[in-house]
Amino acid sequence: MEKRTIDPWKWGEQTNSAQAVEVKNIEGTLYCSGQVAIDANGVPSNEDMRSQLIQTIQNLEHLITSAGYECKNIVRLNVFTTSTQEFFTTCMDVYIPFIQQYGIKQATTLLGVKELFATLTIELEATVVK
Repeated sequence: MEKRTIDPWKWGEQTNSAQAVEVKNIEGTLYCSGQVAIDANGVPSNEDMRSQLIQTIQNLEHLITSAGYECKNIVRLNVFTTSTQEFFTTCMDVYIPFIQQYGIKQATTLLGVKELFATLTIELEATVVK
């Protein structure tokens, strides 16, 4: 697999993402449904957004590795949150290290949404290649 990121604007270097990702010669593509802070029994978390993000990342990592893929090959990562302000003020110390841990340089979209399922406040949707 060959991966190339495209980021034609200087400001893009500071977004922890890329404006576009081109992938060639892939063996497979994994389209992950949105992952949230739901435990193994299907019970949604009622913790704060930061705690929910930690569990959401763990769930995403588990899904990706269970499918035989690697988190380092995430090429698209969309973030849905009930408060973009809260995400930026309480979650970046969790989100950025997750991206850096795997050396991910992904295309991304951050969306503020009115609500998510039950008590959930954050959801991650990924596309992974190998």
